[in-house]
Amino acid sequence: MSKRIALVEDDQALRENYISALTKQGYEVLPYANRPSAEQAFAEKLPDLAIIDIGLEDEIDGGFAVCQQLRSLSKTLPIIFFTARDNDYDTICGLRMGADDYLTKDISLPHLLARIAALFRRTALLGMPQQQSDTVQTGDLVMDTNRMTVGWKTQSIELTVTEFWMLHAIAKYSGHVKSRQQLMDESKMVVDDTTITSHIKRIRKKFMQIDHDFDCIETVYGMGYRWKSL
Repeated sequence: MSKRIALVEDDQALRENYISALTKQGYEVLPYANRPSAEQAFAEKLPDLAIIDIGLEDEIDGGFAVCQQLRSLSKTLPIIFFTARDNDYDTICGLRMGADDYLTKDISLPHLLARIAALFRRTALLGMPQQQSDTVQTGDLVMDTNRMTVGWKTQSIELTVTEFWMLHAIAKYSGHVKSRQQLMDESKMVVDDTTITSHIKRIRKKFMQIDHDFDCIETVYGMGYRWKSL
């Protein structure tokens, strides 16, 4: 069955171009021109992946609201912001809201398709049979790479797909420093240092919401990050 991709884009010409391109790749495209139509559809049935523009018709930040709704409905649904707004503020806001990727519209079509395929490869792990090697445990942290679940001191922590794989890269080899390039390779992302820093901050914040003393993700300045066992 074809993967269902929701495309929330108010520019009709762009929307039609990407519908054509994605359809040729074998995807089923569900197009929406504005926030209300997208939110109504998502409330009834979720897509397999969502590509969202930030500005939607007369709503300058309508795409952010769509992202928040999707993330409240699913913690692991891949979400890509695809926008002309190329600035650190919007990028960080989008990632903080739970998006897995933030792309600007000047990227090539093959680049966009590669990022979509990478997200689908990661979420495909959810359907694989569980094996002992699928579990990472270090101290009070337990990660199940099959179900993409994270437990800390017996409590569940909800991470996005990108956050999960970044944490997995750090925690799998406790005490080893992971460079930003290694984090990108693990999570199948190509982003700048600011974006990686934003993801790490969000991961830390989620742990600290249930454990105020959490400090296991250590920044090694000039090198990267490592998991520090208690």
